[in-house]
Amino acid sequence: MHSPRIKICGLTSPAEAVFCVEAGVHAVGLVFFPKSPRNVSPEQAREITRVLPGEVAKVGVFVNAAYDAIMDIVDRADLSAVQLHGDEPPELAEALHRQGLTVLKAFYVTTRPDLGSALRFPSATSLVEWGKGVLPGGNALTWGDETPPLPRSRPLVIAGGLRPDTVADIIQRFRPDGVDASSGVELEPGKKSFEKIKMFTQVVGKIHLPDPIKEPFTHAPTYA
Repeated sequence: MHSPRIKICGLTSPAEAVFCVEAGVHAVGLVFFPKSPRNVSPEQAREITRVLPGEVAKVGVFVNAAYDAIMDIVDRADLSAVQLHGDEPPELAEALHRQGLTVLKAFYVTTRPDLGSALRFPSATSLVEWGKGVLPGGNALTWGDETPPLPRSRPLVIAGGLRPDTVADIIQRFRPDGVDASSGVELEPGKKSFEKIKMFTQVVGKIHLPDPIKEPFTHAPTYA
């Protein structure tokens, strides 16, 4: 029995990264999207990734960025994974995968790209959210009661509005391989709450699923 892996997204400082490591987080997300309050420069991101141990995945979050632009930031920020959070084509995900990067692709239950699109991304981890608001991403929108079957041929990460008081229910409902929190562990947009991160990781760590975990944050998923 295993607990889902944990990703904390939208970090903006090395101190947040250090605390995430101490709290047992498996992956951190760095946003490269100027409209986001969590946007960081490649230089800021490098200051964050340099304090992370090798076993913690360093995920760059991009929205409709070109391959060359993504790879430039991957190199400058020392990233190990890329999260595509727009309307990117499958060819982009495959090209990034061939570079040895873990690729996460975002899909939505209530809008596009929808869950059916996941079949077009065979080498990507599916990161599924309920819906989106003004900005790409969860926008703190929580999950509804009626949810269609989620894609399970690849690792599955649930995101969108996850908080310490909601994540246990989401895990029990969907049995994901990983969970991803951002606004739900913040004091304000772009500033993480250490207390909420600790509570979040403690809640997830106490939940043990009977199904084998597909590792969602490595290039070649392993089965525990």
